[in-house]
Amino acid sequence: MGPKKQSEKLKRLVAVQRHMERMAESDLSTTAKRIEENTVSMDSVMDAIGSLEPVHRLFAQNYADRFDRLSNSDKQLRGLQQVQEMKVMRERAKGDRLEENMRDARDHEDREADDNSIYDLIDLQFATPASSKLHE
Repeated sequence: MGPKKQSEKLKRLVAVQRHMERMAESDLSTTAKRIEENTVSMDSVMDAIGSLEPVHRLFAQNYADRFDRLSNSDKQLRGLQQVQEMKVMRERAKGDRLEENMRDARDHEDREADDNSIYDLIDLQFATPASSKLHE
């Protein structure tokens, strides 16, 4: 059977939300790696375009086309990176809110348990005896 207390339910939701946050961070790191790889490729193509070797001069147009594709890819990846950064921040904020709600629910449950134990003590103290044998 699942958790019965509100704080336990929220604790499970916090765990799920933190997992979602880690997944978003993983996606962001993958995109950052792809941007780095793309940048390295762009640098090597620029080196080839600027080379004075006759072999590279024959393929200058191909290099220029490749650089154009890489620069378009770079723009797309950077846009994707911005979206993923916002998603990470959004997931983190959701997790923080859930965690705060979980703490509030736990505090409320603790106060309720303390109140109930005090009420039980008061009831025991002022309970009327059902029989005179209780005081013997």
